[in-house]
Amino acid sequence: MTTPAATVGTIPEDRPVGLWTDALRRMRHSPAALIGGTIVGFFVLIAVFAPFLAPYDPRIGSLAESYLPPNAEHWFGTNVQGQDVFSRIIFGSRLTLGIAVLSVVLGVAVGATLGSVAGYFRGWVDALIMRSVDIMLSIPGLLFAIAVVSWLGRGIIQIAVAIAIVNVPIFARLLRGSLLSLRDADYVVAARSVGVRGPALLLRHMLPNAIGPLIVQATLALATAVVDAAALGFLGLGPPDPRTPEWGMMLSDTYRYLNDAVYLAFFPGVAIVLSVLGFNLLGDGMREALDPRLRR
Repeated sequence: MTTPAATVGTIPEDRPVGLWTDALRRMRHSPAALIGGTIVGFFVLIAVFAPFLAPYDPRIGSLAESYLPPNAEHWFGTNVQGQDVFSRIIFGSRLTLGIAVLSVVLGVAVGATLGSVAGYFRGWVDALIMRSVDIMLSIPGLLFAIAVVSWLGRGIIQIAVAIAIVNVPIFARLLRGSLLSLRDADYVVAARSVGVRGPALLLRHMLPNAIGPLIVQATLALATAVVDAAALGFLGLGPPDPRTPEWGMMLSDTYRYLNDAVYLAFFPGVAIVLSVLGFNLLGDGMREALDPRLRR
């Protein structure tokens, strides 16, 4: 005879699944997210283990080995200073991806703060912040970054700050819009009815549910940051030391040697394209996983 306890134990329970758990499960079944995550993870591993993977010092070269085509000793050839291009690309992943990550972190921190203040308090505070954001958005992003780097001076930190400033209005407007759409949500109204006010309402109830689109945009912004960092380096606004292994700086003088040494432009260009593709695919996968309207 079966006991009631045993009978109850055989009944399957429907456990609620959280938003992020469900999003992670969906990303594991998304081809775009898997391919993008694999590419991004590949470059992250290269950046972390660069000293162990690079066969040569990226800053040291010999003029006697200038313009060597790809061979067994130098897989990607050598540049005009005789530096190993393969080693420079490996170490360049540290600088270029580091600039991209730092710029997005700074942009998200400042933009999320401005967007939270504007979306919660509204009124003249919202108007002041949003009009300032509109002015920043009216300036082309790359030109704005060039102006900031020219003002701050050349350097890795300066490039990251310039790209961060360009991204601040994007994050601010995105989070503000998300918070405005949540002001009349049932759980927000219920929290107000029991006396939750001020920062507690914003930080505990509204912000956790509005942060999803911001994370997706931050992932997509990493791809744009890689392109912007490479563009600034290509225009001669990168680190002042020409020996610095940065992907954009590696492309700066290659147009002079395209007829004789096309590999000098090909390999850094492929690295930039693949990293940008990885971030874009990962961002698209996250957007499909987090946005209920795009779930299949």
